[in-house]
Amino acid sequence: MDEAKPLFMQIAEQVEDSIINGSLPELSRAPSTNELASFYSINPATAAKGVNLLVAKNVIEKRRGIGMFVTEGARDLLIIERRSMFSDRFIAPLLAEAATLGLDAEDLTALIAERAKASSLPDLAPPAST
Repeated sequence: MDEAKPLFMQIAEQVEDSIINGSLPELSRAPSTNELASFYSINPATAAKGVNLLVAKNVIEKRRGIGMFVTEGARDLLIIERRSMFSDRFIAPLLAEAATLGLDAEDLTALIAERAKASSLPDLAPPAST
């Protein structure tokens, strides 16, 4: 857990991660507030605050009397949100520094491909045109 971030936000992100990685599929039953509180050994009010963030984002819906469920389209919604956050947090500063250094898009692509190769990541180079 990240001590710099409020606990309820960390709980929400853990559930989001489970939705994104597929371990909590769309339309499946989501853990209840009490289950989250018990699992993380936290106050149920803290768990409820995290769950309410997910409800407000339309990622989880409460069905009275039967529990909480992951909404249809939740995974795509979260991926779009995370991509935007990734862009703001990493791509924007990368582009600003690249401009300072006089690097263009081709230079950046080469640097990223070089780093990916060194890190054993899949090839990120665009496919060759035919």
